Amino acid sequence: MVRDGQSVVRILRDKIISGEFSAGERLAEIPTADRLGISRTPVRIAFRALAQEGLLEKLPRRGYQVRNLSAVQIGDSIEVRGVLEGLAARQAAEKSLDQRCREAMQTCLAAGDLLFENGALVEDDIEKYHNMNMRFHDLIITASGNDAVKAALALSEHLPFASVSALAFNPQQLDREYRRLHYAHMQHHAIYHALINGQGARAEALMKEHAHATLAYSDLFDKNTSNTVLQKAERTALE
Repeated sequence: MVRDGQSVVRILRDKIISGEFSAGERLAEIPTADRLGISRTPVRIAFRALAQEGLLEKLPRRGYQVRNLSAVQIGDSIEVRGVLEGLAARQAAEKSLDQRCREAMQTCLAAGDLLFENGALVEDDIEKYHNMNMRFHDLIITASGNDAVKAALALSEHLPFASVSALAFNPQQLDREYRRLHYAHMQHHAIYHALINGQGARAEALMKEHAHATLAYSDLFDKNTSNTVLQKAERTALE
């Protein structure tokens, strides 16, 4: 399958967070492209994007290296995102969503429901989910009316997994991806319910929890995975 730069970014994110690409491992365009069965161009784009996110670091001469990230660093990044988006959700709920925002969110929810109605995902569905998810989150930020939250989120995007766009994806485990993304989408429904009912504290708590959904729950839904970056870091800290 032909893959664009963003789909390759998601696949490489998964390989990093799963531990398939180990901390300190050197990555070069040609071997990585050969490994994925694609051309070098989307790999080059993906490397640059992942370096901006803080998952890779550029080597002085050629190629990139997987950063040695601790569980604490990743957890802190996700926590920052959750706090900021939680604040936005609380403020949006307290201000009450206007009709246009409600309809736009309902469109997002309906699009997500359609993706999951067959009980399975195909690889092309991931891009659709990504676009819907980005739109849903953007609507909440806009509805909050808080430009400082938007600015703070933009500044934190260089932190690992601190951006809503930082979606990891493994095309070889579509069953797992269905379960964890479906779980995240059900959280969208709960968040929307809190927003339209003016439940600021509940919306904030749900949004904080939601920040962890597409990463932390990957292990919950993949019981055979025991070598993730998070687990490696935790074991190292105990040694």
